Amino acid sequence: MGVIAKKIKLSSLSLNDRIGLKDYSLLHIDNYVFLKNILMNRDTDNGIKSGRTPSKFNEQYWNGEYEFLTMQDVDKSTYVLRKCSSEHITDYAIENERTLFQASTGDLIFSNAMTVGLSFLVDRNIYINQNVFALKIDDNAYNKVFLKWYFNLVFKPNFDKIHTSKYISKSEVGKIKIPNFEISRLNTIAKKIEAIESEIRKFENALLDHSEIINRVFGEEFDFDWDEFEKIKRERIYNSSILSFANNVDCRMGVRFHNKAGQYVQTFLEKITNKRIKDFISEPIVLGKSVSPNEYDEDGEYFYIAMSNIKTWAFDPEDCKKVSDDYSSNNLNKTVQKGDILLARSGEGTIGKVALIEDEEINGIFADFTQRIRLTGFDPLCAYYYFRSDFFQYLVYTHKKGLGNNTNIFPSQIKEFPMPDWDETKQAEIVKAIKTQLDEQRVINRQIEEKQKAISKIIDEAIAVEQSNA
Repeated sequence: MGVIAKKIKLSSLSLNDRIGLKDYSLLHIDNYVFLKNILMNRDTDNGIKSGRTPSKFNEQYWNGEYEFLTMQDVDKSTYVLRKCSSEHITDYAIENERTLFQASTGDLIFSNAMTVGLSFLVDRNIYINQNVFALKIDDNAYNKVFLKWYFNLVFKPNFDKIHTSKYISKSEVGKIKIPNFEISRLNTIAKKIEAIESEIRKFENALLDHSEIINRVFGEEFDFDWDEFEKIKRERIYNSSILSFANNVDCRMGVRFHNKAGQYVQTFLEKITNKRIKDFISEPIVLGKSVSPNEYDEDGEYFYIAMSNIKTWAFDPEDCKKVSDDYSSNNLNKTVQKGDILLARSGEGTIGKVALIEDEEINGIFADFTQRIRLTGFDPLCAYYYFRSDFFQYLVYTHKKGLGNNTNIFPSQIKEFPMPDWDETKQAEIVKAIKTQLDEQRVINRQIEEKQKAISKIIDEAIAVEQSNA
């Protein structure tokens, strides 16, 4: 990608230099058009719409019939909306929260926070949150298929390199420069792209989510009834009569705190094993260490492993900061070693996620919002897969404490979770079954990546031709 990239001045991007930008290279476009000029009515206010999330504290707002967008509902192979969104809101939410916004079929959704530039098309009406914009593109002025791939393959990678605040406003989106093509040429290019999209979808039909593979292997070994579990999860159970301060019962109301599904998983696991995680730990589960800004040092030897560095279910050194030698030498009891499992203990969307330290060469100190689990008598990789399964994750979901995004799970809770009582042979069989299927998925993903590169080449070459003719 970016075969004709070169250094340009910040001012030529038509972006506000007060939003945290620093030096960066972007595909240089001499013949461009501002995004606001391809919107319906050329009006930023009406052509770019933002949504809002109904209160998570009001249970009457959720589990309804109207789809509500989350970023996990995005198919990042072809950048479209998946067939079914993971969250739904009710009529009651729509009636009482008047600022909600429903994107329309054909809108191009553009992420304005954290994953700035991630874009995808929606093939049906769906309510959106405040972290995305619905772009109302004029089909007679620009091709949306070309535009979504341009945003994802050209704009987003460059924006990721230079944007520190990870947010972009509506007016700034309207000032983004995009290649200026005749609509007829855009449509021709888009047809080539759509042909490759069809090939990608064929690969996708054989693609399974990693969690689905892990759940299937553990479910078959446990002889677990997933259909019954899903049925119970959909039941809305609230019982205010259970409140009892003397018995230390959780007083919060809500399906995730008092529900049959949590009891179903807990009871099921306790029937098949009498072991707990505490029976397999080599030392107590411990929380990580906090850090202050002046203790970071890019020349340090130790990474500071925060929750954000394990949100992909693996240690991701990209954007992982390093700490000073003084800080690391004073916190050697908070370091990681090969075989350690780090678990995020806080934050909605991240809490419960785990990463296995597989490289003995990694020097790292884990953050205060993570906890380190060291095992003995249990293969760390097998344990890691178990921790990723819905069995463990649902236990985290039903045991976490707190409100809103400020939820926590503690070592005293984690160590009491049920753990399979398997010998080394059985653990090795489980690991082999999961790894074999995951390897097959990686092959398919590489094939999809090659097709995406082919789309990137089409876009780069088209822009290069346009620039040479400018």
